[in-house]
Amino acid sequence: MSALPTPVTRRAPGKLFVAGEYAVTEAGTPALLMAVDRHVTVTVAGPSGAQVTISSDLTAGPARLRWDAGRLVLADSGRPVGPSLAHVVATVETVARLLNEQGFVLPEITVSVSSRLHNDGVKLGLGSSGAVGVATVDAVTAYCGLAPSAEQRYRLALLAAAAIGAAGSGGDLAAATWGGWIEYRAPDRSAVLALARRRGVTAALEEAWPGFAVTRLPAPADLVLETGWTGAPASTTLMLSDLHRSAWRGTPSHRRFVAATTECVRSCVSALTRGDGHALLEPIRRARAELARLDNETGIGIFTPSLTALCDIAQELGGAAKPSGAGGGDCGIALLDDPNLVQELRHRWAAAGVQPVHLHAASERGSRDRLPGPSTPPSDAP
Repeated sequence: MSALPTPVTRRAPGKLFVAGEYAVTEAGTPALLMAVDRHVTVTVAGPSGAQVTISSDLTAGPARLRWDAGRLVLADSGRPVGPSLAHVVATVETVARLLNEQGFVLPEITVSVSSRLHNDGVKLGLGSSGAVGVATVDAVTAYCGLAPSAEQRYRLALLAAAAIGAAGSGGDLAAATWGGWIEYRAPDRSAVLALARRRGVTAALEEAWPGFAVTRLPAPADLVLETGWTGAPASTTLMLSDLHRSAWRGTPSHRRFVAATTECVRSCVSALTRGDGHALLEPIRRARAELARLDNETGIGIFTPSLTALCDIAQELGGAAKPSGAGGGDCGIALLDDPNLVQELRHRWAAAGVQPVHLHAASERGSRDRLPGPSTPPSDAP
């Protein structure tokens, strides 16, 4: 029997949406994101008594899985895993499909997940699902002898996430893949899934994805970005589902929101490109106003009292602030052009029940070579 590969550990950062939430779910519509210096870490090692074993510091114990018609199910019951491990399972299944298309099989593996994107088990709204997906892609492919490029890692993670639900934009995946500050445009996730079903995962890694684009941007040198956590976790999936079910979509108001938000993002990108951090403040204030209008027209609950207080306090200090992500809880961000006001902001946030979260931009992540086949086939079949 050949020796098992050496265990592989990879990590991926969380994210903050700076501008473009909700509008970015429309294919080709831009958003501005920043990867943060908190990470999800994934280690892939040899088998531990099941075809696939997954453990996480957010679950009570390991999940032992077996293959059933190309899908991973709980070994003892045949049922799907719960939502806390769904992204890991979907990612492993996607990588296994890629291997199968190239004439190989996924070996028996153990996947261990550790997250710093939670506070005592409660998510902070920093894109933990996206970071889990990207880190799992990176670790599993490396363990199997693959070396996907950055874009291919993103594409594998997006295919896995879209298989669970195509409403999300994948912006968290892009931030986790490339790091730093990025402008991101999402592909049509339904079309991407259809491509993978029709042509296979390998083809989906190579063919053009209309609408998709990522551009790296410089960080603002003359602004301070502060993050506040409301202490109330929110479900991006549920809020996007509520919005997609609403009669608002496709209306003139919907089109105005997308156009206005796009202009906010463009203004932000222009300011970053010019190195004029102060010029970010006004489009961020406009982005907040657009989210408030969306909330008023749809009633999906983007702004909570805590998020409203977070924003109001920052603007009273001359800054700009808004929810980061879907809202409904989780985090908000504030931009200040006077660093001497940071301690006052944090003090006033704390008095209003908003917990300051000390985050910085994660460094840019390098890309890798194009995807080859495994150098040696993994030995254990599903």
